[in-house]
Amino acid sequence: MLLQNKVALITGSSRGIGAATAEKFAAEGAFVIINYLINTVAANDLVEKIRCAGGQAVAIQADVCDLENVHSMMATIKDEFNGLDIVVNNALKHYSFNPKTRKTAELIGWSNYQDQLDGSVKGTFNICHEALPLMTLQNWGRIINISSNLVKFPLIPYHDYVTAKAALIGYTRSLAAEVGHLGVQVNAIAPGLTYPTDSSTDTQNDVREKIIRMTPTGRLTIPTDIAGTATFLASNLANNVTGQCICVDGGLVMQ
Repeated sequence: MLLQNKVALITGSSRGIGAATAEKFAAEGAFVIINYLINTVAANDLVEKIRCAGGQAVAIQADVCDLENVHSMMATIKDEFNGLDIVVNNALKHYSFNPKTRKTAELIGWSNYQDQLDGSVKGTFNICHEALPLMTLQNWGRIINISSNLVKFPLIPYHDYVTAKAALIGYTRSLAAEVGHLGVQVNAIAPGLTYPTDSSTDTQNDVREKIIRMTPTGRLTIPTDIAGTATFLASNLANNVTGQCICVDGGLVMQ
């Protein structure tokens, strides 16, 4: 098993990409901490599903944008697990990928940008700020931040979302440059349109079909695609890989 006995925190993991990643990590032997904000039922159902499959998981409610919440969650993790090996920063403010309702450059306000920056960057910062002392103490850690391929290819200009995800890549690389010598690797994953998730269900069929036609593999990304890449980055298979942003979008972005 690739993640045997590792303790992994996945934020925003009651559904979608986070849930798929939690299931994959657990199947690879990790003890998974499912962080969620609102949906207690979904989080507990996922814990039960993982346990029924022979894995180990618990659910912890916390708002990643609230530093006190994060501090309390990390204290619980330290007390119960005596450390933390892997973090996947997947939580974000809800966003609807609907081209017909997106705010154009003329109509969007700074508050929209701030909302997405808080969700993507502030939340990730809070988690990393509290997780790094646990990782550096053991001279080993993996941090994986979920960005977007729209940073490289803004096919549809979701201005606030793309800006926040671009900032997240910058944070990923600057953090990787600082903590690499402490045994902590920091990378990002940039998914293409991932379907089905809460955010992509509002994307019209014609838009999805257009993306499929443009994609070399001829299909949309699915949550388990992201989970597989996250598992690689979290494992020793990715030793000495840091500061990278891996697009998982069927070749829509090539770099």
